[in-house]
Amino acid sequence: MATSLDWLTARPIAHRGLHDAAAGVIENTAAAASAAIAGNYGLEVDVQVSRDGEAMVYHDDVLGRLTDGAGRLDALSAAELKRIAFRGSDQRMMTLGDLCDLIGGRVTLLIELKSRFDGDARLPVRVAAVLAGYRGPAAPMSFDPRQLSVLRQKSSDLVFGIVAAKYRPHPYWDLMPAWMRYGMGYLLTALTPQPQFVAYAVANLPALAPLVARRVFGLPLLTWAVRTDAERNTALRFADQMIFEGFRP
Repeated sequence: MATSLDWLTARPIAHRGLHDAAAGVIENTAAAASAAIAGNYGLEVDVQVSRDGEAMVYHDDVLGRLTDGAGRLDALSAAELKRIAFRGSDQRMMTLGDLCDLIGGRVTLLIELKSRFDGDARLPVRVAAVLAGYRGPAAPMSFDPRQLSVLRQKSSDLVFGIVAAKYRPHPYWDLMPAWMRYGMGYLLTALTPQPQFVAYAVANLPALAPLVARRVFGLPLLTWAVRTDAERNTALRFADQMIFEGFRP
């Protein structure tokens, strides 16, 4: 049945772009985004907040795994971060605005807002502001329901989603308050912001909460990060679309 969110599930979505480090195409860079666009895939990226409140396209909250430099990303300004090189590549870090300019509405864009789960609202405020001027298909999402509530306050027109998984010890998830950490697998984190879609870990499918969200409440169900044939089969059986990595669907 056709819905207004068909664009969200129309094509597989490249996790952090269509990246290939061996070929010098690094995750969350312009090159990875361009490769996804060339393949006619949707594009998923991560954003972190800079010292001056800009939304920077990068997964980690510290530098060093993929880039030159070290220390917390939010200790540097956007201008400083845009000068930092990705190792093994000629790429530099982008702002979300830079990425939107690159995509130009050609493919679906998913934006995961990273969080320290400390109530800092600067990132969702900036993401909402950037997307207010973007006319392509785009949807922010987050594990942090407080960020989603800020997005809803800033724009009633935004389509946004909750990201969830069944808890296991993890440095990122261990930053969450206990209710969020243990409740996200049951989608308790979705109750307050009332997202329009769910992005659920493929390793935890099938599961009752996303099944109810999909079948009873009609929320599109994306699943991440699909890397193997077995996970692809799980995605095809239990979800509406996959967020994939390491192969071409």
